Amino acid sequence: MRVWRAAPPLTPTLSRTREREFWPRCSESISCLAGPAKCGGATDVSRGWFVTGTDTGVGKTLASCALLHALRAAHPRCIGMKPVAAGTDTQGHNEDVLALRAASNVAVPATLDNPVLLAEPLSPHIAAARAGRSIEIKAIVRAYGELASQADAVVVEGAGGFLVPLSPNETGADLAAALGLPVILVVGLRLGCLNHALLTRDAIQARGLRLAGWIANRIDPTMAEQEANLAYLREQLGAPLLADWPWQPGAETRGLRLLQLPD
Repeated sequence: MRVWRAAPPLTPTLSRTREREFWPRCSESISCLAGPAKCGGATDVSRGWFVTGTDTGVGKTLASCALLHALRAAHPRCIGMKPVAAGTDTQGHNEDVLALRAASNVAVPATLDNPVLLAEPLSPHIAAARAGRSIEIKAIVRAYGELASQADAVVVEGAGGFLVPLSPNETGADLAAALGLPVILVVGLRLGCLNHALLTRDAIQARGLRLAGWIANRIDPTMAEQEANLAYLREQLGAPLLADWPWQPGAETRGLRLLQLPD
């Protein structure tokens, strides 16, 4: 079982009115990641974030848990949500869902923090079809609303990459747009990540969503010119770098400094 540790709290930059409304004890919160509320009516963006990645396996769960722990340093009710999870162990558990629950400090029914749990580790639209199920975005948005009513903050971890198919006609991007939350992008630093990161940023912005920040996760220790790639992303993504995680196989995450805003 991984051990998650909160980062030093960040300084909020919400307007004072919004800050008092949603973050009554906000002097040391990370609400700065959300920015001023911009709600499309479906959800309350001032206290939720959608975490996505340039691909599957780039560290979205790590980022989501780190964000939850940082929020818990200032707020009593923080919940992680994995709307769609594909792949379970012999006991019917999904590793990502369990990690998010361990990082949360409010227990909720599984139908709320993980509305869609699929047994096979496949693309969600394929796993759902093979299980005879459908993934309904409206139902997920309702579950998020229930969580938001019970929490000061909700961190939503998407499945796979931003455009992962959820059905023949809908993707993870459609879910993110329906939720209307600011997005945090986890970039797995490896060959090809520049293209993946810029395409994902464009897809986020094309849906009217705000890229609240990004995290560099050095998942390939053999990647050449890592610093040059990181510098390019700093210049091009147009959002703050929240963390730069080194390659540390098998290391507990308590030694990592998470969710750092640039100076």
